[in-house]
Amino acid sequence: MRKLILFIGPAGAGKTTLAEAWVRRRGGAYLDMDTLLRPAAAALMTLAGQDPEDRDSPFYKEHCRDLGYRITMDAALQQLALGQDAVAVGPFTRETEDPAWLARELGRIGASTDDVCVKVIAVYLPAEADYLARLQARGSSLDAWKLDNWAHFRTTLRRRTIAWPLPPESVLAFDNSGPYTEAKRSEMERFILAGMS
Repeated sequence: MRKLILFIGPAGAGKTTLAEAWVRRRGGAYLDMDTLLRPAAAALMTLAGQDPEDRDSPFYKEHCRDLGYRITMDAALQQLALGQDAVAVGPFTRETEDPAWLARELGRIGASTDDVCVKVIAVYLPAEADYLARLQARGSSLDAWKLDNWAHFRTTLRRRTIAWPLPPESVLAFDNSGPYTEAKRSEMERFILAGMS
């Protein structure tokens, strides 16, 4: 059965690291929202006289955010329609709060959770200080707004309840504190592969 694997969670949680590790070992179309949206977002922000590296300000959220999810999910759905597995990476904040979102997305290609195996890895860190340390250590220009506006950005770090009607075995809350280890890899792979044919 074709698979839609979603790595979701706040910036700095380690979604990309985990998703890349999975794809290197198991394959699938790797679709990182940051990568897919970056050229369009930089162009839109520049045309609007805004910082092209900004990915978190209210202006960005209003004018670029939804485009990023549309691009990412269109690419994922195209892979699924071709019978391929899709691995999508992004925060998926508002999306996870909408119970009908997943069904609507799969419905765009005439699919449902009856014929697409969906696994959600909700990646998190246990403390705000862990996120701050990660963002500071990675030194990405895309994190500048987050760090400069930490009082606002920190409100996005809360763990979210996933409202999609999925069975418990389809959602894993994954504590990604510390380095990537063999134990982490094994836990993630056992979860993703469980019940898959």
